[in-house]
Amino acid sequence: MLKIILMFAMVGLGCSSGFAQESAQYHACADSANTQDVLTRCASDEAKRVDAELNSAYRKLLAALSGNRKAAAKVKAAQRAWIAYRNAYMDAMYPEKDKQSYGSVFPMEFDLLFASMTRDQIKALLLLGDNLL
Repeated sequence: MLKIILMFAMVGLGCSSGFAQESAQYHACADSANTQDVLTRCASDEAKRVDAELNSAYRKLLAALSGNRKAAAKVKAAQRAWIAYRNAYMDAMYPEKDKQSYGSVFPMEFDLLFASMTRDQIKALLLLGDNLL
């Protein structure tokens, strides 16, 4: 039991340190939330918002590289590799098949970690664009 409690504490500390980047929309939603269900919805909306930003940044980068097929192909390969990494990392963070074992905060924590990793990838794509263009 102590091992499980320590694991949750480590996961919580690891996750919460990366969540300082949330959007103003997330903070407004979370600040007015009075139930876990509402907090979970706030986090889900944040993950969707950040994922849309990533897709936009990716499409813009590919459009800017339309004249450089080799670079565009490398960016596509890098993005596919990052998606595989992100998915594997998320699976490693929450390895139990029964996700309910992580408790009612699991969906919120999962979405906030997803959003944090996605924000980092947006920064990486922007940096890549600065270097290639």
